[in-house]
Amino acid sequence: MELDALDRLAAEAFKGLIVRKDLVRQFRGQFPVPTYVVEFMLGRYCATTDEQEIAEGVELVRGQLTSRTVRAGEDELLKSRARETGAVRVIDIVTARLDAKSDSYLATLPSLRLTDVRIADELVRENERMLTGGFYAEVDLGYDATIAQERGGRPFQVNAVRPIQLSTRGILDRIIEGRARMTTEQWKDLLLRSVGLEPSKLSARAKDISILRMIPFVERNYNMVELGPRGTGKSHLFQQVSPYAHLVSGGKATVARMFVNMANGQRGLVCQYDVVCFDEVSGVSFDQKDGVNIMKGYMESGEFSRGRESIRAEGSIVLVGNFDVDVQHQQRVGHLFGPLPPEMRNDTAFMDRIHSYLPGWDIPKVSRTLFTHHFGLVSDVLAEAFTRLRDGTRANVLLGRVHFGGALSGRDQNAVNKTVSGLLKLMHPDAQAPVNDEDLEWAVRLALEVRRRVKEQQKRIGSAEFRNTQFSYSIGPDGVEHFVATPELQSEDSIGGDPLPAGQVWALSPGGQDEAAGLYRIEVTEGPGSGVRILNQSPPAPFRESIRFAEQNLYGRARDLVGERNPREHEFAVQLRSFDASKSGADLGIAALVALCSALLARPLKGGLAIIGGLNLGGSVETVHNPIDVVELAMEKGAATILMPVACRRQLVDLSDEAAARVQIVFYLDPADALRKALHDG
Repeated sequence: MELDALDRLAAEAFKGLIVRKDLVRQFRGQFPVPTYVVEFMLGRYCATTDEQEIAEGVELVRGQLTSRTVRAGEDELLKSRARETGAVRVIDIVTARLDAKSDSYLATLPSLRLTDVRIADELVRENERMLTGGFYAEVDLGYDATIAQERGGRPFQVNAVRPIQLSTRGILDRIIEGRARMTTEQWKDLLLRSVGLEPSKLSARAKDISILRMIPFVERNYNMVELGPRGTGKSHLFQQVSPYAHLVSGGKATVARMFVNMANGQRGLVCQYDVVCFDEVSGVSFDQKDGVNIMKGYMESGEFSRGRESIRAEGSIVLVGNFDVDVQHQQRVGHLFGPLPPEMRNDTAFMDRIHSYLPGWDIPKVSRTLFTHHFGLVSDVLAEAFTRLRDGTRANVLLGRVHFGGALSGRDQNAVNKTVSGLLKLMHPDAQAPVNDEDLEWAVRLALEVRRRVKEQQKRIGSAEFRNTQFSYSIGPDGVEHFVATPELQSEDSIGGDPLPAGQVWALSPGGQDEAAGLYRIEVTEGPGSGVRILNQSPPAPFRESIRFAEQNLYGRARDLVGERNPREHEFAVQLRSFDASKSGADLGIAALVALCSALLARPLKGGLAIIGGLNLGGSVETVHNPIDVVELAMEKGAATILMPVACRRQLVDLSDEAAARVQIVFYLDPADALRKALHDG
């Protein structure tokens, strides 16, 4: 393997903590243990860039895994060796239970099919997780022949347990030191390589979603849903990478196992693990009727009550599952929570407790090309760093820097804060490290999107309280308000309900003798300089004329339109995008003027708005010869509101009932009136 720049940097910054991820795949399928167990062994002997040392280490690991793991059908052979030699060392899941009859603990080693192995009380107290789901460990298993001869004797005993754990408590400091030597993009790529993915094979979107999957490991009581096509590796991170995560496969989930066993007071999975992931969530059901309600209460507050006691836990809840259809079809036939179990799928109160909904359909299906051959952090090191990062929050970074729009409720803001906190912990493990505006805005936009996806499904179910989903933010006291949409609701050639960025306008041209009405988007940016430049190559003459008239009206009526700002001290760059057969851009003067003013004022227009109307040099509004055709086109393209000249009012008498009911028509008198009615109120 040829080392790249990131490999060399990682080897220097994280000496002894990295492993070549392709080595792990050499062992895949050969031994009955998860990835992090193999990496634990490789991390001991192969955390180097020296090829000879790596080759020797791989053989050593292969030998140890061969002698210590139990393949199917070999359990009796290993038990026989324990009898002959007095002890064997095995790698297995260790679980324990209290045997009330003998007032002692008994361990279970499933690979050896042993369910009654004696184990000292001290070992159980030091490793309480063996009382819930258990964990992988190197186990020294002893055999006492004298006890075997007793009636009902239990000859096998656990003499020592070494959890699969390479890292130490000071590991986070090592991670912080290494991270300081990298850029954000380099660190992001190393994180992805550390979980086995090759970032160069992923789109920027897929990389972001893969990072979002890691938040439950670093943020306490974080509730996440990911639904999407099969085969995208949704459960891999929660099953193979970290011993602090537990995967619950689809089926019955007992309240006793999840929360607390009333019979013996034993705490459940949410108390013992950082992350509890429900795989194939559509098949999950609780053994008790109040199971979902207990889970809802826990997801809200991190507490649950059983009997008189209120118990607090910090485990994050992750629900992953599959769509049987594509996302567009799923939205047509229902909503995006459709694959959840019946008791959850239409419960808006349950949905409200979900902090993020990840778009699993934007992740490519797992294939060999997506796996990395480069160096990444040993999984156990990464897992230990993640669990240390759960302490505290980074939401305080938002204070005074980010301002959210009025559409966010208290729960929305809490969800966004937790997602931002998780992303900043992942990108900047050092709580004292400054976070630049670029990284902060990246985190805020992702957080708003994954929470808005939840809100959109609540709105789709029909609850009036969730109708306002136009999430927005601004950075800095005088920042421009930006709106964040969920991409699956957006179509390139349709008018969405969200406000476009400042300077962008949906416009409808009435067409002409040889051209039908058409939809356009005018995009304007402003900067220092003067004049108006059209960025389109060879722009059509009618559009050039619309821009010229808009520019002259802006200069001539600046005080009425933009107040004290002087448009002659700004340069405007204009681009026209056509979405129909109509290409001329005729009679778009009012829309062009509004776009110029919006860019100069740094204020967006109302969402779902389309503007109609031509303009002449004198500032008069041109007549629209076919207003009914234009309104029907606007309705077809998804407009909620149409801004058009008041002179069209009488001609709209014959407008169809459907168009009149679905679209709000707002009339304007002149360009200044059109601008006032178009600007977003936020």
